[in-house]
Parts: sequence; structure tokens; C-alpha cells
Amino acid sequence: MRIAYIVMAYKDPQQIDRLVKAMNHEAIDFYIHVDAKFDIKPFLFLKENRNVYFFKKNHVIYWAAWNFTRTLLLCIHEIIQTGIPYEFVASFSGQDYPLKSNEHIVDYHLKNIGCSFFSLEEHHSEWWTHAISRVKKYHLTNYNFKGRYKLQDIMNKVLPERNFPFYQTLYGGPRATWWTMSSDAARYVSERVLSDKKLQRFCNFTWCPDEFLIPTVLMNSPFKDSVINDSGRYIDWSSGGANPKILTTDDFDNIINSGKLYARKFDVSVDSEILDQIDAVR
Repeated sequence: MRIAYIVMAYKDPQQIDRLVKAMNHEAIDFYIHVDAKFDIKPFLFLKENRNVYFFKKNHVIYWAAWNFTRTLLLCIHEIIQTGIPYEFVASFSGQDYPLKSNEHIVDYHLKNIGCSFFSLEEHHSEWWTHAISRVKKYHLTNYNFKGRYKLQDIMNKVLPERNFPFYQTLYGGPRATWWTMSSDAARYVSERVLSDKKLQRFCNFTWCPDEFLIPTVLMNSPFKDSVINDSGRYIDWSSGGANPKILTTDDFDNIINSGKLYARKFDVSVDSEILDQIDAVR
């Protein structure tokens, strides 16, 4: 049984090195994607770890843009193409960290072969009342030209609202970007989206599709019944901002008592002691 972790990175290679070393296990491999806006050279030393690989091509990523989700799907495709028999593919940022021992993590996956793990919101939740505008309105987040948001406002004033034409029911949530899928489910999702130019064009004008597209495709597929509504990740959105809280030693009890496999988001420039505390108990 093997697990491939996609790490979407752009900063702090030393923190990623700590993550990789913490999860050093024969059943675990890491595949690093570095945002092409950043220099890859500071990350290349990570290859010294026996279980680290770099993707053949790095892509430019804009926060909350379609190109992030598209890159994730391309990363899945490249992992599948290696021919290595992974049972699971998982998405990580460079600011994730394990809460359980590697043996516990591997054993948990062994007991759930064929399952996929997402954290999804109920359809009538407060999150969805706001998030539906990501689909219905036009967003130019995937572009980087002066005046794009003024043009976006004009488009939304003169053009009719959009409806997602591919699936009747959408699935997602603020924690849905970070998931673990069975390799068969991951292959299905990547092939389904990357082969559909119409779907990609629609998503090109959405906002933050990483929080709804992949689970929507999976939950409208034959893999629906294999999805467990728990990604196994502790993420604190209590600050109410556009990003989750940076976890510190003040959060230690909540993190450990969560029972999750992993947590995010950590920043060693803010608080590295929290990782020491986690290492002492995992």
C-alpha cells in the first residue's frame, strides 16, 4: 500500500523538509509542485530525501484561481502516469503537518482501501449561501492584467447570472481543497475534467474552484458512495478571514484533541515550537 502526497509549495522549503522527514515511511511518497512565479532552486535540496519527487513542469498559480485546481489535476495525471501502484493520492500545502504516527496514518488507509476523504458542507449551510456566487458570477481571478476587476464588475452588471451546466448538485466547502482520494477516484476526476474543454472554460471564470470542483465531479460519479465526509485534517477557520488561522502553541490542545491525521496551517516563522510539541506526542 502506497500513498502519494501532492505538495503545493511556494515558500519555506525548510518547513517542507521537516514535513517530509516527519513522514518518512516506505509507503509514503511526496511530489512537489513549486509555483512557477517563484524560484525553484531553494527547493531542489529536497530531492536528497529518498521519497521526494518533483513534477516535470511547474505552473503559475494565482490565489483562488482556476489554474490552482487545473494544476492539481495535472499533478494527479502525472502521478498516475508513473505507473507506481499508489492506493491513494492526497493534496497538501507546504504548511501541513502530521498529527499521528506514520504507522497510524498508513494503517488507517489500509483499513479504508477504495475510500476517498473530503470535508464537505451541507447544501443549505451559511458557507453555500455565499459560495454559490463563485459559480453564478463571472470572476477574472485567473487573469493578471491591469483593470481586470473593473472589467469583472462590468461583466457581472451586463451579463446574466451563470448556472453550472454540468451537474445539478454542487459539493464543496472551505476545507475541501485538501483531500485524500483513492487512486481510481483520482484518475476518474482528472480524466473527466482535463478531457472536457467546455467544463474547463466554465471553471476559468469561477472563483476558488478548488473548494468545489473536484468533490462535485466525484460526488456525481460512480465513486460517490466511497466518499467519507472527513478529510482527516484539522483546519481552524474561526478567524473569519480569507485564510485559515496560523496554528500556534495556543492551539495545541485543540489540535491534539481533534483526532485528525493532519493539521494546517503552520508557519515556522510565526511559531515553530508548535511542531516540536506535536512531534513529542505523535
